[in-house]
Formats: sequence, structure tokens, C-alpha cells
Amino acid sequence: MAKHRLQQVADTMQRVLGDVIQKELKDPRVGFATVTDVEVSADLQHAKVRISVMGSPEEREAAMAALQRARGFLRKRVAEEMSYMRFVPELHLIQDTSLDYTMHMDEVFRAIQHERLVNPPKLDDDQ
Repeated sequence: MAKHRLQQVADTMQRVLGDVIQKELKDPRVGFATVTDVEVSADLQHAKVRISVMGSPEEREAAMAALQRARGFLRKRVAEEMSYMRFVPELHLIQDTSLDYTMHMDEVFRAIQHERLVNPPKLDDDQ
């Protein structure tokens, strides 16, 4: 299948899943969860759904467990919204930790910047 078509399917699934998670899931454990990416296999049998969840590690774990339990409902809603597809991919929900990494790196850069302000580097003027 053409990469362009796969990307269209993935983008549509991301939009549908994001809407369903935000507006239709009633589980209170699913607080602030965002679908950050969907990657569909070439045969449309599997979809990796990356989800970013805000909160403490315990809250994130509980939210991911709730989403795993709702996987059937999510897949059903994707099938309803994308009824033109012959197959609806099996959803593989993955917690996206890239935001955590970005925030960690931001803290590291801020600490370096602060250290440079407190102790400016010594430059040789002899050159």
C-alpha cells in the first residue's frame, strides 16, 4: 500500500482516537491523555498508538491500564468512523514518554545556562 495512503489512515485514526478518548471515555482514571502518533502496518492489520499521559507515575500507569481495558471500545469506534475500511487494525497502545525526555533535557539545559551565568567560562585573551 502506498505510504501516502497509510499516512492518511494513520492521521484519521489519530483524530478519531483522540476525540473518543477526550469526549467518550467515562473512566475517571483516564485524565489528560493525548494521542501523539499512530503508525499503521503496511497490511493494515496493526496500529501502534502512542499516547502521552500527564500526571504522576501511578496516575499514568492507571490511565494506561484503563485505556488498555477500553481497547475494544476504541477499535469499535474507529471501525464506525472509518466504515470504508475492510479491516480495522488491532490497536497496540504505547505510552509516549518523549515529552518527559524533552522536559528533562530542558531542565538540563537550564541548569547549564545557570551554571554559566554563575561561573562564566574563562577565555584566554592571548590568542
